[in-house]
Amino acid sequence: MKRLFLIIILTINCLQFVIAQNSNTVDEIVAVVGKEIITRSELEEEFGVYLAQTKDISDEETVRAMILEHMMRQKLFAHQAQLDSVEFSDAEVDARVNYQFNYWLSQVGGNTKIIEEAYHKSIDEIKKDMRPVIREQMIAEQIQQTITANVTITPSEVKKFFDKIPYDSLPMVQPAYEFGHIVKMPPVSEEEIAAIKERLNGFRERVLNGEKFSMLARLYSDDPGSAPDGGELGFVERGTLYPEFEAVAFNLKSGEISQVVKTKAGYHIIQMIERRGDKINVAHILLQPKPSADEQVRAIEWLDSVRQVIINEKMEFSAAALKYSDDQNKNSGGWVVNPYTNSYKFEKEAIDASTFATLSKLIPGQYSEPVAYVTEDGQMAYRIIYLRTKVAAHKPNLREDYDLIKGAALEEKKQGLIHDWILEKVKVTNIRINENYRNYPFLKEWGISE
Repeated sequence: MKRLFLIIILTINCLQFVIAQNSNTVDEIVAVVGKEIITRSELEEEFGVYLAQTKDISDEETVRAMILEHMMRQKLFAHQAQLDSVEFSDAEVDARVNYQFNYWLSQVGGNTKIIEEAYHKSIDEIKKDMRPVIREQMIAEQIQQTITANVTITPSEVKKFFDKIPYDSLPMVQPAYEFGHIVKMPPVSEEEIAAIKERLNGFRERVLNGEKFSMLARLYSDDPGSAPDGGELGFVERGTLYPEFEAVAFNLKSGEISQVVKTKAGYHIIQMIERRGDKINVAHILLQPKPSADEQVRAIEWLDSVRQVIINEKMEFSAAALKYSDDQNKNSGGWVVNPYTNSYKFEKEAIDASTFATLSKLIPGQYSEPVAYVTEDGQMAYRIIYLRTKVAAHKPNLREDYDLIKGAALEEKKQGLIHDWILEKVKVTNIRINENYRNYPFLKEWGISE
């Protein structure tokens, strides 16, 4: 329960700024940690986020106690940061805010309107509210990293950690796949590129002659994220979009339409909608040049011949990827990286449907037939997939899941060290608790009397 709670509370920290405070709550101080204050409204705000995510809570006071414990831990880290002069510049905080925001943006196809409508705030307001939350997170992370910087774990400690877990309590390890690919990018003819540019210039002329840019974007743009909104991207700041795109977009005047712009995603024309300080709201029409049918057939035939060479000559996959693949990851062995975990292992939920359909037909050590593939930049390609490992759902064990178990054991050791640190710091830190909250069990563990 507590481990699950800690995972959920991390999400709360990222989302608390989107929940409006209850105006009916009469504010009061719940706790003071050093010079840091926790108010009742702040506690109820985080409780509200937790409630919105979990829906059903059988013991509200237990949840409030865990939330308050987490908040006091964060304030204790912030207090220590003041003593240690741990600081982050506004630029560093903004960089993390932008990283977090851009991740959300990528999950909704680049459409900022979806985020604004979900949170009932403008992008500027969302980012403004994010900054103090992100700053506190960064400080807490820095203090915890300092505490655990020299923590290591031995194989015997890993085994001891694993052996103490009752078998019935072990969670199932979900099916996982490790795979690589060899990619062939069919060339796009100069004629196709010229035709794309001509079409975009034609759209530009039609808008200049009175047609609506938004209507043309809805009808013709290859950007699925913005086309339904007339190509509009919403307010963005520098560093959010492709550099080539931004270099043109930020220099447009209101209503102005750019010439054709080339990026990794394809070719665009851009219309300035509104400028607001350092941010702009633009719309675009994207067209992605596609290889001819003949080039696609040649790519499939080439990959099929490569597949036969690899199999007949018993080439090691990474060597084959380095020699034949057009994909950038060929220099790191050709293995596909899971963007959610930064590892080579993919659970089914992290694999797109078409890739999973191919993997499900393979056994480890097999190569697929050539299959269609769309790159991260939306370009048409083909590839053969090599399945390295396929692990069925199972209870964890030290042979197959050592790295997973080691990570859990190391994390437990770090959390234990952090907990000991907290107990020591509580003894020398001015901490005061509102009498209405003094019966929470963690306070007794911390040595704070009722």
